[in-house]
Amino acid sequence: MVDGYGRIIDYMRISVTDCCNLRCVYCMPESGVRFAPQKSLLTDGEIVRIINAAARTGISHIKVTGGEPLLRDGVTTLIHQVKEIPGIETVSLTTNGILLPECMAELYEAGISSINISLDTLDAKRYRELTRGGVLEHALAGLRTAATYPEMKVKVNAVLDEEHWEEDVMALTYLAKENKVHVRFIEHMPLGIESNETPVAEQDILKLLRQYYGESKPCREKIGEGPGHYFAFPGLVGRIGFISAMSHKFCSECNRIRLSADGKLRMCLQSKDGISLRDIIRNHVSDEELVEIIEKSIRQKPEGHCMNVQRIEAEGMCQIGG
Repeated sequence: MVDGYGRIIDYMRISVTDCCNLRCVYCMPESGVRFAPQKSLLTDGEIVRIINAAARTGISHIKVTGGEPLLRDGVTTLIHQVKEIPGIETVSLTTNGILLPECMAELYEAGISSINISLDTLDAKRYRELTRGGVLEHALAGLRTAATYPEMKVKVNAVLDEEHWEEDVMALTYLAKENKVHVRFIEHMPLGIESNETPVAEQDILKLLRQYYGESKPCREKIGEGPGHYFAFPGLVGRIGFISAMSHKFCSECNRIRLSADGKLRMCLQSKDGISLRDIIRNHVSDEELVEIIEKSIRQKPEGHCMNVQRIEAEGMCQIGG
């Protein structure tokens, strides 16, 4: 479907839980987080029904997120059901990787085609500090498990700490040296948790990498369905990508909508409020009405975010399906 600004909207990010087994400093508070009660979350049937309706509007790519999505009971069964919906071409997953060793085989069988692993540093001490207790080796075990599936696209998502960014860039980039693991650097965004972090500039990262690996070339191959853009470097099997929402605002090409774990449909990550598809479904609307509601929302998708001048007041990314 085409929105009011001529963009083709074909990608939906779906948060299946707001819970997580880590407490990353830029995502949620260390304590006191009020997770949604179970009865307020979408059921598997409700999620499948919403995606069925969304597919009729032109949504063909689904990203399963959280919180940590692998904490949801029966998530692999849900993913299999989503993959079977007519019109859905790809289903991918964003995870912190900790539960991948025990879930990867089922995820592969369910039809997952791409896995993004959040991993901000390869320094064990700072990983523990950034995640407030996480064990780096657990995340790396998940990454190694995912990488054993040749058909699977494996990406690492990193939000850089401005104090140690050069060290982390070089260490994380090495993951792409001998394996087809794509490493993506994501600019810190002013969402949810208060932070004085300054986003590390894409051009600075490229400058550093060019000093070590030589001149880069923009990739023309299709690596994902979202806003990331990628570069190939000599000597690296994987690609180096960037999601630079602040310095390289990509709103004019945005193709995404979002569904939170409690059923709010948001047209933009910065949208504080959204229309509650959960309440609409539980009020017994027809499938045709549900399609019309989603279509209307897409037509009203804003032209762009205002994160440069405005912050969402939220408890963390887990509350907005980030």
